Amino acid sequence: MSEAPIAIPGAPRDAAQRRPPPRPSYEALRVFARNPTALIGMLLLAAILGVTIFGPMAMDADPFEIAAAPMEPPGGELLLGSDYLGRDVLTGMIYGGRATLLVGVVAAVLSMAIGVTVGALAGYYGGWVDETLMRITEFFQVLPTLLFAMVLVTLFTPSLATIAVAIGVVSWTGTARLARGEFLRLKRREYVLAERVIGAGDARIIWRVILPNALAPLIVSATLAIGTAILFEAGLSFLGLGDPNVMSWGLMIGSNRPYILTAWWAVTLPGAAIFLTVLAVSLIGDGLNDALNPTSRGRA
Repeated sequence: MSEAPIAIPGAPRDAAQRRPPPRPSYEALRVFARNPTALIGMLLLAAILGVTIFGPMAMDADPFEIAAAPMEPPGGELLLGSDYLGRDVLTGMIYGGRATLLVGVVAAVLSMAIGVTVGALAGYYGGWVDETLMRITEFFQVLPTLLFAMVLVTLFTPSLATIAVAIGVVSWTGTARLARGEFLRLKRREYVLAERVIGAGDARIIWRVILPNALAPLIVSATLAIGTAILFEAGLSFLGLGDPNVMSWGLMIGSNRPYILTAWWAVTLPGAAIFLTVLAVSLIGDGLNDALNPTSRGRA
C-alpha cells in the first residue's frame, strides 16, 4: 500500500484549491456594455477628453489673452462670451479642462497608492501593524479635508503639482479602509495559504496574489476618487488657492465669482463642465460596480 500524503495544516487539499478564483473579464465587460447609464458616462467622458486633449491643438490660442470687451454675453463676437477681463470663455474652457482633468487623475492615483498600501499592510499583517496604521488613518479621517488641503497648498507655492499632492494626501482614508477589508477577507483563502506553504514571501503574496483578487472594488473606488479630486480642485480654486498661471475650470469659477450676477456665463459654464465630468465618472463607476460585483452580475 502506498503511504498517505502528509497533511500540512492550513494547506489546500488538492491542486484545484490552490488556484485563485477566476477574475472578472469577459463577463464583466459584457455586463458593463449592456449598462446604458455606463455607456452614456463613457461617451460623455470621451467627448470631454477629446475636446480638452485635441481642442488646444486645433485652436492654438492663449486662454489668458484679452479677446473682447469685459463681460461680453454669449452669442456676440465670442460664442460663449468673455469674462471680467475680456478673456474668451470658450478658449478658457477648452484649455482649462486639461489642467482640471490632469489634477484629478494625478490626485486620484496618489490617493489610491497611499490608501491601497496602508490598507494592504494593515489587513495582511494585522496585530500592532493594523492598530498603528488604522489609528493613523483615523487621525487623517477626522481632519476637515478641505481645510487640511488648504493648509498644505498655502504652505507651498500654489501650483498644479502642490494641489494634486494636497488632494491625494487628504483623500486616501476611504480607500485604505476598503483595501484593509478586502485583505482581511482574502488572506485566509486556500490559494493564499498554498503560497505560504510553498515558501512565497510576503511581498509576492500581498502584491501578486491577494491584490489582483481585490481589484474589483478598488477600481470602482479609483473612478470615484477622480471625481472627488476634480471637485476638490474646483473648491480650492474657488477659494483663490489655484495656480494663477495655468487656466483651469476651477480658476475660471474662482476669478469670476464676484461677477456672477452680471456675467453668469463665466461661472455657470465652467461649473457645468465640472458637473458633466463628475457625472460621467460617477456613471462609469456605477457601471463598473455592477459589472465587477458578482452579486450584481448575477442579477444582470
